[in-house]
Amino acid sequence: MQMDSPPKHNRLFIWMPFLLSAVLAGGILIGTRLQSAAPPLVISGERPAIGPEAGSYAKLEELLRFIEAKYVDEVSRDKLIDEAIQSILKQLDPHSSYIPADQLEIIEEHLEGSFSGVGVEFLLIEDTLVVVTALSGGPAEKAGILPGDKIVAVEDSVIAGKGLLNKDILQLLRGEKGSKVNLLILRGLGKPFRITVVRDKIPMHSLDAALMLNDRTGYIKLNRFSATTAEEFIKAVENLHTRSGMENLVLDLRQNPGGYLQQAINILSQLFQTKGVPLVHTKGRAVSRSDYESSGRMRFPIKEIAVLIDEGSASASEIIAGALQDQDRAVIIGRRSFGKGLVQEQYELRDGSALRLTVARYYTPSGRSIQKPYDNPLVYAQEPEERFKNGELFSKKLALPKDSTRYYTRRGRVVYGGGGIMPDYIVPMDTLALNALLTELIPWIQPYSFNFARRESAYFAGMSLTRYKNDYQIKNEVVEDFLNYATRKGVKKDPKAIGAIDQELRRRLKAQIARALYQEEGYYAIATQTDPMVKKALEVLDKKQVLK
Repeated sequence: MQMDSPPKHNRLFIWMPFLLSAVLAGGILIGTRLQSAAPPLVISGERPAIGPEAGSYAKLEELLRFIEAKYVDEVSRDKLIDEAIQSILKQLDPHSSYIPADQLEIIEEHLEGSFSGVGVEFLLIEDTLVVVTALSGGPAEKAGILPGDKIVAVEDSVIAGKGLLNKDILQLLRGEKGSKVNLLILRGLGKPFRITVVRDKIPMHSLDAALMLNDRTGYIKLNRFSATTAEEFIKAVENLHTRSGMENLVLDLRQNPGGYLQQAINILSQLFQTKGVPLVHTKGRAVSRSDYESSGRMRFPIKEIAVLIDEGSASASEIIAGALQDQDRAVIIGRRSFGKGLVQEQYELRDGSALRLTVARYYTPSGRSIQKPYDNPLVYAQEPEERFKNGELFSKKLALPKDSTRYYTRRGRVVYGGGGIMPDYIVPMDTLALNALLTELIPWIQPYSFNFARRESAYFAGMSLTRYKNDYQIKNEVVEDFLNYATRKGVKKDPKAIGAIDQELRRRLKAQIARALYQEEGYYAIATQTDPMVKKALEVLDKKQVLK
């Protein structure tokens, strides 16, 4: 069996090693957007005539041909190639990855900060899609969709009662900008009716909340670093500074997995008045060192800063925490961060898939690499779970640096690398996270709260967020009503266990009801009131000298 001209995806597999070396040898600058559109990869259409590599390529092609011609069952050549690529990348590091074409669009949406769709936030309640809000100015709002509407069908596909997951719903609602989608809507007790929505670009905000914690201190929560994060951050700082007189800032990067490096640099430049302050540098085997410094264009003065991190804070989050800690610009509060100090560049492949390749390591101003060891892939994958099992998350005494190498901040304080950013002040996780009953109840709090807010809409009508925050309390009958609701969903009643979680349950109910009434700002306005890390941040920022 002979193939004179292999298909494009076969050539890609055959030439993968040269593809990687060609990219690395190109000297592409690190620090531009991590997932930015890379220059097109140029791959020769001719096989190498000499050299030991030629035999290896021929062997792989020969293997595929034998499988296709002789194997007992029908196999997908594309699937075999994808599996082979995945196997090659497993020999590198945990963050170099291959992204199939059918997954690339969704991943890029999160990083680019927008997607094309109808513009609704929804919950799946009792197997029914219920609209929480139609985004302001979005296609759904323009078409007349209201909060509380139930979307029964999309085009001819009935979705109510079909056991669909969120990803299935998103696939039905999203589509090309300008395309139309016909929705069957059920409103209240009326008859279902049709609404046609013209899809448009929908922003995906990376900033969850920006509010004042007290008369001097603002709070900003970022959930990732997308292409719009720095712009969102600067607007939030401007609003808090000009409208509310913000002087100090609590920056919440908990559970923020990172994203674009340049967005982190842009945010850091808003936190230093002086130009040329070292923020981070990157270097790799095939790329030269790149240094990033503050721009000196701080638009709004911020006095003291506290950064909140935890085991879910990674990559760009750690760059910000590490730079501010090393320069003694902020106090870091929380738990040891994830420990990802590798920089990836993304390169599109000919079939629409992409290669996300680690090309460098980054280093904080003191010279720290905070990448945790990845010699053993299994140990690396299980490391976050191990923190939970060994008690590190629940004890200050067990929360120790994973690398004893000492580094020094600008003022001479000792800091450590090699396993994440260690906070200046450690705040352990509440042991209620181990409570089995609370774990079972948590998934039902948001849908119950949404229904409760709608049911009691007359009571909450005209109530400001400030009044809700200060005056509204969760009554015993609300707790009992929620527990009955959860019981109907399959959670077993345990009256003896309720006492231990009563206050936490009330706090979560109040926060989720606030989310239903006032969206994300409402949720965080309530949640931050009793948040141990936020309370510690305020305590530290109120001191004249925030650093030890």
